[in-house]
Amino acid sequence: MRHILLTLSACLAFAAGYAEKPVKGAHLRLENATYNFGDVPRKGGDLVREFRFVNDGTAPLVLVRVITSCSCLKASFPKRPVPPGGQGVIRITYEPHKSEPGVFNKVIQVYSNSVDGRDVITVQGNSIDTPPRKIKTDKVKVKYK
Repeated sequence: MRHILLTLSACLAFAAGYAEKPVKGAHLRLENATYNFGDVPRKGGDLVREFRFVNDGTAPLVLVRVITSCSCLKASFPKRPVPPGGQGVIRITYEPHKSEPGVFNKVIQVYSNSVDGRDVITVQGNSIDTPPRKIKTDKVKVKYK
């Protein structure tokens, strides 16, 4: 029993020491990698969500490209390197009028020089198609001369 406790405490001490070391190279850490828009009207305007990130590595972080899974999504991201400890924003715009009504789950892939190589952001929600309004019209008489 004594050996097991000694081994377990050594493993915990090793893991704690390893967790405090900064990552060698660039590392993209997203504050939140998912977002739920909830119920959105399909004929409404564009929806925007900003995903904040931090470079918690030791080298400058360069975002190479951001690929969206649908033409209903647009992404903008910083083109300049983010220094170690620096922050940035990836801005995602969802255009509900360009997609079919119903539940959606879209994936955005972020490629960078991070030690992870590729990070994934997901947005989801429910695009609701509002029924057309019925307009009552009275009969109109037109006289031609």
